[in-house]
Amino acid sequence: MPILSILLPILGYLCGSLPFAVWVTRFAKGVDVRDGGSGHAGTTNTVRQAGFGWGALVLVLDIAKGYIPTLLAYRYSGETWVIALTGALAVIGHCWPLFAQFRGGMGLATFGGAVLALDTLAFFSGIGLLVAMLAILRHRARASLIAGLLLAPLYWLLNLRGAEFWIAVACGLVIAYRFLMDWNRQYRGL
Repeated sequence: MPILSILLPILGYLCGSLPFAVWVTRFAKGVDVRDGGSGHAGTTNTVRQAGFGWGALVLVLDIAKGYIPTLLAYRYSGETWVIALTGALAVIGHCWPLFAQFRGGMGLATFGGAVLALDTLAFFSGIGLLVAMLAILRHRARASLIAGLLLAPLYWLLNLRGAEFWIAVACGLVIAYRFLMDWNRQYRGL
């Protein structure tokens, strides 16, 4: 089905472009989440500006943005490159959303959703790697960038060499690029 090979990645980008942090924070507090805190439209900044409950909602919705299109690509295409491209475009949509003037978040939750659609072991391995990098580096942007780059080699070592490996390659590069701009940012704890 060649048309699905085009439509599913487009769906990935459009789903990723849904700026839930912007919408939820505007609904809850009447502000644009990007105008304060880190300036990013994501879970952490939503927690800072609207509270933990609203941030948890944004986390679930951002995971779903990666999960749903990737699962659809897995079920209806089965082509590894379509699955990986769909997941990567969901992350790109979150980072540079069409529906929010291309000012989005950092993409970790959406990346996690794309991986979760394929394999729970891969998902929890990714979380473990990110937590380990945070503990070692004590800097969110650097830890996320390094974890994004190390995830594909970790999957290879764990013999996860299917679509989850290629999603880790594609999304890991997007995450690394996105986090490079925050390399020297100093974060205050919540």
